[in-house]
Amino acid sequence: MSTEPVSETTASSVYRLTLSIVVTTLCRLVLNTARRFAYPFAPALSRGLGVPLTAITSLIAVNQATAVLGLFFGPIADRLGYRLMMLTGMTLLVAGMFAGGLFPFYGVILVALFLAGLGKSIFDPALQAYVSERVPFHRRGLAIGFLEFSWAGSTLLGIPLIALLIDRLGWRAPFFAMGSFGILGILVLRIIVEKGRRKPAPDQSVPLFKGAWRQLLRERAALGALSYAFWISVANDNLFVVYGAWLEKQFSLSIVALGLGTSVIGIAELAGESLTAALADRLGLKRSVIVGLAACLICYGILPFLGQTLGMALTGLFIIFLTFEFTIVTSLSLFTELVPTSRATMMASYLASAGVGRVVGALIGGPIWLAGGICATALVSAAISGLALVSLAWGLRGWRKP
Repeated sequence: MSTEPVSETTASSVYRLTLSIVVTTLCRLVLNTARRFAYPFAPALSRGLGVPLTAITSLIAVNQATAVLGLFFGPIADRLGYRLMMLTGMTLLVAGMFAGGLFPFYGVILVALFLAGLGKSIFDPALQAYVSERVPFHRRGLAIGFLEFSWAGSTLLGIPLIALLIDRLGWRAPFFAMGSFGILGILVLRIIVEKGRRKPAPDQSVPLFKGAWRQLLRERAALGALSYAFWISVANDNLFVVYGAWLEKQFSLSIVALGLGTSVIGIAELAGESLTAALADRLGLKRSVIVGLAACLICYGILPFLGQTLGMALTGLFIIFLTFEFTIVTSLSLFTELVPTSRATMMASYLASAGVGRVVGALIGGPIWLAGGICATALVSAAISGLALVSLAWGLRGWRKP
């Protein structure tokens, strides 16, 4: 894989890059839906599998833990090529989804979501590195913002469609649907996304993984980014893992109504990603991340005051996920430039740290919700977001683009 940014500005090269971004965004839509659908439909999955709700939240935590394994695939992607890793990620998704659909047992579903989560953990850093290598820094917010439309799309389109599939065909139907779309994604990726060139052979005296991680540990900005990723993910999943149960209990929502209500979160995320694409480059990525995180912290704090009616509750969730998504997507755009020589390694480490945070958030979310309801959940998320803000400010103090 070449370390030099692509310099061609011909219409054909721009078209090819644009088409690649569109195709990979659609592939990420499937991956993100597979990662997220267990959250709002945890009660349906628990009933279908005949296990308690806590078993499903534990399953979600295992799914999130796969991000840690991305640490090992980031350096490989930097060495062998980003397209290969994207195809590998989609293949694992397909295997997991069809296994879950064919064998409806808790252990198999655990493995299925593990494979889907691992596929995303391999796919995402490779894609972010692939695009960042080809898009100038002053346009990075626009490019990464567009890629992240797939995250909002998973809630805005994927989750409601899964709700309809579960309602009409049963809880196993989504596994077959996502597996089929995964196969289609593999075929299109092979045609559209260019292979790129391998990097020159490295110094064999320095082990692949040790050398890559050592480079990250020397950068204060990278360390601050990893700490930020952990704390902000703990805060978000602490809420995200129980919001479906909150809406279902507080307002007696049906499965279909819950899926449609979740679309509000998708709209908020789409708005946040659109703000990143439209404004982050103009305002400056560094400034935008700090302002967005401060706003997110405040929004967690006011959520309990907005939960008196369904409309107010959905408004509160909308505000939270808008500010959160703007912050996350803008930070992704910024962090792709922290270690330019090892982009996939940096982003895989970022996603691994975020994944550990999501595991912690998923594990503490249930007990906190049971102990103190939405008020305790919101206040804990606000306090943890404060730790993320401190970490980010420390890491980025004095940082300038190389």
